[in-house]
Amino acid sequence: MCELYVKADPILYESRTRSLRINGVVTTLRLENQFWDVLVEIAASDGLSTNQLITQLHQEVMNYRGEVVNFASFLRVSCIRYLSQKRPPVALTLVEKTA
Repeated sequence: MCELYVKADPILYESRTRSLRINGVVTTLRLENQFWDVLVEIAASDGLSTNQLITQLHQEVMNYRGEVVNFASFLRVSCIRYLSQKRPPVALTLVEKTA
């Protein structure tokens, strides 16, 4: 099982920093390349650029929560939530159901 993770291309977990403007303020975000790839996919599926998507997510979380404590972590979790919604449900075994 660990081979799935250990054999990942190191470029996927290498960090990349991007500067973008959110609400007129230049902001720098540092995320691993795989998260940038997922953000590109989400943006494309919504017909947005990556910067537009990130700006929209920032505005929505600000409207909902009133603050963004750790925006990079919020983006990572958003990517994971997006990917988990895309995959088919996993059937639980009897052992998992009773645990």
